[in-house]
Amino acid sequence: MLAQRPLGKTGIHVSCLGLGTVKFGRTHNLRYPEKFSLPDDAQLKHLLDVARECGINLLDTAPAYGFSEERLGDLLKSSRKDWIISTKAGEEFMLNKATDEASSHFDFSAKNIRASVERSLRRLRTDYLDLVLIHSDGEDEKILTQTEALPTLIQLKQEGWIRAHGISSKTTRGGILAASMTDVLMVTYNKQQPEDAAVLDVCTKTGTGVLLKKVFASGQVCHHDSPLEAHKKIQLALEFALKHPAVSSAVLGTINAEHLRENVLAVLAG
Repeated sequence: MLAQRPLGKTGIHVSCLGLGTVKFGRTHNLRYPEKFSLPDDAQLKHLLDVARECGINLLDTAPAYGFSEERLGDLLKSSRKDWIISTKAGEEFMLNKATDEASSHFDFSAKNIRASVERSLRRLRTDYLDLVLIHSDGEDEKILTQTEALPTLIQLKQEGWIRAHGISSKTTRGGILAASMTDVLMVTYNKQQPEDAAVLDVCTKTGTGVLLKKVFASGQVCHHDSPLEAHKKIQLALEFALKHPAVSSAVLGTINAEHLRENVLAVLAG
């Protein structure tokens, strides 16, 4: 079973590996090395069962992940309290079924952030959200200081809708700023992109929770390797990600239950 770590000072404890769910509901405009099809409900139920068996309790989703929230809501009807659910607000994803074309836009107004959280509550069939992150468009500092996104999430926390707030950041300067303003940060951190180590160092001092994204560089780390070589690279990537004391959990996006087990075993063997 995977160990749990505190999510900063939120009072929430999360497994050191989390499950990312973009592949539960979206196939368009993603930067993975291989194309994939959306899994059916039976496949997703099996994946979630495997995650629970391994000790994973963190699920990361977002409105920008297509149908991910709705599918999780259906799948978790009887087990909501077994999971820590992290979702996002600020990015709106749209799919034109007639043309099969997808696009996104960003809206950080108070009205949209509140409406997004309300919609996530409905889709996930829950009366609270453990964590809501601002889905950054890349202008982290502007979002944090010149929009209504963070004040709205702070208000929603006070109203009891969410337990913790934060931002999925895209810049080192934005992450460092957010460390003193938010409960939790989600940052990109891997051997190929170690720049946000500076953010993690600040979070160690501020007690801000840290979730990692793109630990395997969106699947690029071991895409063309043999199974043995891929296993070695995965283990090294996870060791690198989880070594920093600020890190609460590394979120891995997969719909392959065996890959998930292998990643868990790599952590346990480390």
